[in-house]
Amino acid sequence: MLWVPPMAMRGAFRLESRRIAKRRPFGMRAGTLARAALLAAAVASGAGCSGYRFVRSSEGLGPVQRVAIQTLQNNSYEPGLEVLVTDALRREFQRRGGATLVADPAQADLVLAGSVLELQTSARSFSSIAFALEYQVQMQISLVATRADGSAVAIDPNALFEWELYLTSADVEAERRNRDEALRRLASVLASRVRESLAERLARSQ
Repeated sequence: MLWVPPMAMRGAFRLESRRIAKRRPFGMRAGTLARAALLAAAVASGAGCSGYRFVRSSEGLGPVQRVAIQTLQNNSYEPGLEVLVTDALRREFQRRGGATLVADPAQADLVLAGSVLELQTSARSFSSIAFALEYQVQMQISLVATRADGSAVAIDPNALFEWELYLTSADVEAERRNRDEALRRLASVLASRVRESLAERLARSQ
């Protein structure tokens, strides 16, 4: 049996400990890993940032066969935001199917109209010298869904707002791209939620 001096054993243990420490991602402490696990569990359960719970519907829009989505009004200071959200809504209804998009509201069984409200942007996290590291932007929309007979279809209010984080950057263009990407994600999430809410309400009304 090979005898190893105690001092050598302690040295080998310290060396192995350093090797294990190197494999841990930089900045990932135990608390951070725990929070990441909780976040992953929340996402897996379908919880969004605002707490809205997704209920995926495999059905169409009940008696609604034709939908017209009018270009939203822009009540924010973000140029082109109304086009971004309107396009996201139209893509979502086309992607999910169950109804045909039409340009003329007079030919539609359901008409969607509304506006994008003012964006709210705030610093979310800071560096040790009080520089903002990331921003939170919240988007809220106002929508009215009207049947051909003039009656309204209620949309879950929780489906009409959401927030997203984006990183700051010393490069102005890079930060602008980060913000634009956050706005695109928000528009896509809101469009999906609106379609889900309408599908659920219309199915109940049958």
